[in-house]
Amino acid sequence: MALDSTRPLLVDGVSVEFGGTVVLRDISFSAEPGRLTAVVGPNGAGKSTLMNTIVGLVTPKAGRVEVFGRAVDQVRGRVAYVPQRERVNWRFPVTVHEVVLMGRCNHIGLLRRPGRDDRFAVAGALERVGMADFAAAPMEELSGGQRQRVFLARALAQDAQLLLFDEALSAIDIGAQEAIFRILRDVSGEGKTVLLSTHDLAGVARRCDMCLCLNCHVCAYGPPSTVLTTELLQELYAAHDPALLPRLAEWG
Repeated sequence: MALDSTRPLLVDGVSVEFGGTVVLRDISFSAEPGRLTAVVGPNGAGKSTLMNTIVGLVTPKAGRVEVFGRAVDQVRGRVAYVPQRERVNWRFPVTVHEVVLMGRCNHIGLLRRPGRDDRFAVAGALERVGMADFAAAPMEELSGGQRQRVFLARALAQDAQLLLFDEALSAIDIGAQEAIFRILRDVSGEGKTVLLSTHDLAGVARRCDMCLCLNCHVCAYGPPSTVLTTELLQELYAAHDPALLPRLAEWG
């Protein structure tokens, strides 16, 4: 299967409705290789729905999504997705090593046992995110930041070329946020494409290459220095969080 490595992601005219309510309207953008792209917007803007649509968990009413020039179900091994923490059952009895090994499923196959390459990939991913010493630890015993690092390690072990993180920085301390941002920055620097939905506008301004501003439709898309204007942020957030208005001037 020939894949278009120059076009990791194309979202073209995508609209999504739930129960007659429009959640996404005519969303179009593309992501290039080696870019770290933030998806920002208020709660209810459709960020999670967009992520779920890209990975094929939601079927759009209109439009199309292509990953490396193909439908996502044809290239699932090249896409890694980390959902919001609230969607994960933390009481499921599984260790850190077992979670990261799940990222190797497409390499191992259904009827094979993990081989040396798989064990090396898991160990390397855990080392890279600073969780090697926790390989045998149950996931339920970890902090929020540690859990997010484990899921990041799973995505790295998968060796995916397109990585999507839905609110990966939420409810974790500043140090953990900075560490995850640095890893994602390094990953994108290796030529992989990373999408991160987040409310951390300061981190987006400092560390991301592109910023997709979403509020059911695309309000703006481009480098953070261009799109994160006071006017744009007022359009995104003022109606949802009036208390934010006094803090928006710093972005002008």
